[in-house]
Amino acid sequence: MSAQPPDQVQRGFQLVVAKERFTLPSGRELELDIVKHPGAAAIVPFISDTDVLLIRQYRHATRDTILEVPAGKIDPGESPSETAVRELEEEIGQRAGRIEELGWIWTTPGFTDEKIYLYSGFDLEASDSRPEDDEIIEAFRISLDEALDLIWRGELTDAKSAMALIHAARRLGRLA
Repeated sequence: MSAQPPDQVQRGFQLVVAKERFTLPSGRELELDIVKHPGAAAIVPFISDTDVLLIRQYRHATRDTILEVPAGKIDPGESPSETAVRELEEEIGQRAGRIEELGWIWTTPGFTDEKIYLYSGFDLEASDSRPEDDEIIEAFRISLDEALDLIWRGELTDAKSAMALIHAARRLGRLA
């Protein structure tokens, strides 16, 4: 598949929308708008062998408060694991003594190149939270099994958080 350099269509505070022209393996030529994203990291904070911390966070795009794991955009010069550790501390005031990589996901590959790296965090210690101006966050403790039930019941619908929790549960032998 070949592609020409993208034309920048719109630059926002955190994102760029680019018009890209490319040729599919079939030979068909297309033009699409692609949201360019620096990537992000999400972390499942374990406060015990069985319990995790989730957050309730208002998200303007959904016009609602949703359930999530701590996550955020990768800053320039930052590795995904550094982002996960930073976001855990900023959003819920916890510092991980140890993190484990769980993999990564494409968020919505039909229109964005955003990749989110998934982690579990263990051996947590309290620290100062530093939420951003646009973050209204409430952390709460829940068992991993209950968090999984929220996914199956359609109450935890944030894809990155659902995938991070599922990967963490499988890593711990809770899912086949």
